[in-house]
Amino acid sequence: MTQDYIAAVLGPWSMGLNSGSVILRIVLSVVLASIIGCERSSKRHSAGLRTFIIVSLASTTAAIVEVFLLDTGCQAPWITAAAVIASAMISGYSVLFSSKGQIKGLTTSAGLWACGIIGITIGMGLYTASLVSFAALLCSLSFFPAIEKYLKDKSNHFEVHLELNSKSDLRSFTTTIRRLGMRIDDIELNPAYINSGLSVYSVSFTISSEELKKYKKHSEIIEALRSLEYISHIEEMG
Repeated sequence: MTQDYIAAVLGPWSMGLNSGSVILRIVLSVVLASIIGCERSSKRHSAGLRTFIIVSLASTTAAIVEVFLLDTGCQAPWITAAAVIASAMISGYSVLFSSKGQIKGLTTSAGLWACGIIGITIGMGLYTASLVSFAALLCSLSFFPAIEKYLKDKSNHFEVHLELNSKSDLRSFTTTIRRLGMRIDDIELNPAYINSGLSVYSVSFTISSEELKKYKKHSEIIEALRSLEYISHIEEMG
């Protein structure tokens, strides 16, 4: 296998499994996971600093254990894969569903999984691959959201979580939407709110009005709808 560049610079001790290399791998895993965790926490996502550290640390430790077992002649090819999949699934599930029944936190959940994979590469002693992957992950989380938001605002399609004061208000809502120059593609009743006194829906729109396409952002449309007296709450999903 091609020698890791950073390991070659550090020296032979960093390539093998010894006290120094184990400490280096664990510290590097915690530091990189902390940076990703702080980025998520700063944006008020559910999985923050501690969650990312735990996922990365568990993955790194599992990889170190596997390297040790392979060095001693034992075969444990699935221990690292099982560790990262289990830790990412357990942590990711808690951030996927909000109180309104929406699927949220997909980016954070994927970030946990990616952080676990980086933890494995650190545990295996692949320092260069770990740092390059870390840089790519951090850039994706920090710099791409602005581009993503711009593209979403330019899209003619969006979906909202809608809470009406009464089921009878749905007709008024659909009439208003048509007058604004939008088309309702799908309305789905949220059964979790049946006994709450509210009528809660997931509604998909297509902007058909040329004026709205040119001048209005999704947030502005939603803000206008929020002023309607029969709407208890409305927010964009995704």
